[in-house]
Amino acid sequence: MLIPKKLQPFFYFFSKCYIIVKNSNAARSCFNMNFSLVTSIYLSAYYGMEELKSMYFCIFFIVYLTIITENVLLIRVVYCEKSLRQPMYVLLCNLAVNELVGSTALLPATLINILSHTHEVSISFCQTQVFVIHTYAVTEFTILAVMSYDRYVAICHPLSYQVIMSQRIVKLIVFMWLYPMLALSVVFVFTLQLPYCGRAIEKLYCLNYLLVQLACTNTFIVNTIGLLSAALYTAPQLIMIFYSYGHILKICIMSFGKSKFKALRTCIPHLLAVINYATGCFFELAQGRLDNRHMSYHTKLFLSLYFLIFPPLLNALIYGLGTQIIRVNLAYHRDML
Repeated sequence: MLIPKKLQPFFYFFSKCYIIVKNSNAARSCFNMNFSLVTSIYLSAYYGMEELKSMYFCIFFIVYLTIITENVLLIRVVYCEKSLRQPMYVLLCNLAVNELVGSTALLPATLINILSHTHEVSISFCQTQVFVIHTYAVTEFTILAVMSYDRYVAICHPLSYQVIMSQRIVKLIVFMWLYPMLALSVVFVFTLQLPYCGRAIEKLYCLNYLLVQLACTNTFIVNTIGLLSAALYTAPQLIMIFYSYGHILKICIMSFGKSKFKALRTCIPHLLAVINYATGCFFELAQGRLDNRHMSYHTKLFLSLYFLIFPPLLNALIYGLGTQIIRVNLAYHRDML
């Protein structure tokens, strides 16, 4: 496969890191063969639910059912209503699909583990969950960035909106799904090479940095690659969002009267969705890297679950209630049921 010259240094760097990690694992196996016996992991956060497991099961089941109902209904309305078959609403459907993926990566397994006596999952399941959850997180941010570009074109180039977005929408959709999966695959291959000695994760689900902490070998290279990739995979989205809203704000300042408020009103649902997601990411980063020993169990639970539950739960409501044309069609479809 031919690799563009500009990308060759990155591929060379990752291939060298991969060889180093693989060789270090091989060397480690000469001294310690016990890691091969670790085939499962305990999710210790579930032990705090033992006394009220029926209540927690009902709460998570209702939340999952609500997420599915909201997002499937939103997708159905956009699909059935011809007036909603515009780039903005097509992107919204992709956001809803991704939120179904993210919540499904967490909640069905959570329901099973609540009822389990051991709260034990296999290494392969944990690795799969890590990949799906991280892909969901990057895809969500990428879709929100593309949606900010859509708002930029709609407000700053209104006469050319249909032409510009109609020509680019398919490419943008392919990009916002393939980019996160391919980008994370490059990083995730390093996690798959690690042998594991630890068996407990203090969480309801698996995350990459927690899985890496269970490794028997020195994980400096893997941690460094993880931090670099986190910056590389989120910087373009941040630039796009700030660029888009910088120009939108400039247009609004230059506008007068009703046109200014109309432009801002079309951005409110998207801004709320971005803030909602950013809040969840902040909670996750804060909980993972700050001293949380003095936090209550329920506080830690709320912080760790926010970015996987509240964006899927609230975004459909934000767009359903905040966008008049969707609100009208939702009411119509509700009456038809």
